[in-house]
Formats: sequence, structure tokens, C-alpha cells
Amino acid sequence: MEQILDLLSWVAIVSGGVLCLIGGYGLIKLPDMYTRMHGAGLIDTLGIGLILVGLMFQAGFTLVLAKLIMILIFIFFTSPTATHALARAALNGGLKPQVEDDGVVLPIDRPQSKPMKPIVSSEKEAESSKT
Repeated sequence: MEQILDLLSWVAIVSGGVLCLIGGYGLIKLPDMYTRMHGAGLIDTLGIGLILVGLMFQAGFTLVLAKLIMILIFIFFTSPTATHALARAALNGGLKPQVEDDGVVLPIDRPQSKPMKPIVSSEKEAESSKT
């Protein structure tokens, strides 16, 4: 039984390492920031997840397993969130994605008639002006 766990562990760790290397290669070879973020965010999250699963097989049912699960949950929530926030900031900053001209008008290509402003209710405005 221990040999099977060791085999599963090493398969997960090696495949996670290979995925992280593929993500690193994607950072070098992909053409623009958005595709690079896709390569880094998606592939590296899966690679780190597989490495942590491999470490979980090695840890057994101990406190280390609970810590690894907490790290895995943290990575699965923060990595896509950070990637999304970075892409959103780049898009709001005016960085357009590199796309082929196929005649499709993207929402970013349309000029906005007026800048977007946050909607604030008058009650909150009155409270904030009092302080």
C-alpha cells in the first residue's frame, strides 16, 4: 500500500512540476499580457495544486495534511482572483488585447459616451459629508 501512495505522490508531483514549467515557458513565448496571464494563472494554479496533492499523499493523515489543504484552498481562491484583478486593471488602463481583425467589434473597441462613475445613494453621501 505504501508503494502505491509513493507512486501516486510522485506522479502528482512530477506532473505538477511539468505543468509549472509549461506555464513558465508560456510566459516567455505568448504574445501579449492577457495570454501570458492566462498561461501563468491557469497552468500554474493547476501545477501547484498537483504538487500539493502529491505532498498530501506523502504526509498521510497528520496535521501537515490539514495545513496543505488550507494552502491549496488559499491558492485556488487567490490565484484566479489576482489574475482577474490584474486583467481588469490592464483593461481599465487602456491596454487592448492583441486579436486578429475578424470584423467582430469588441466592447473595448466601442467608445463610451460618458465615463463610468460609481453609483452612491444620497443617504450615504449625506453620512459621508457629516464626518
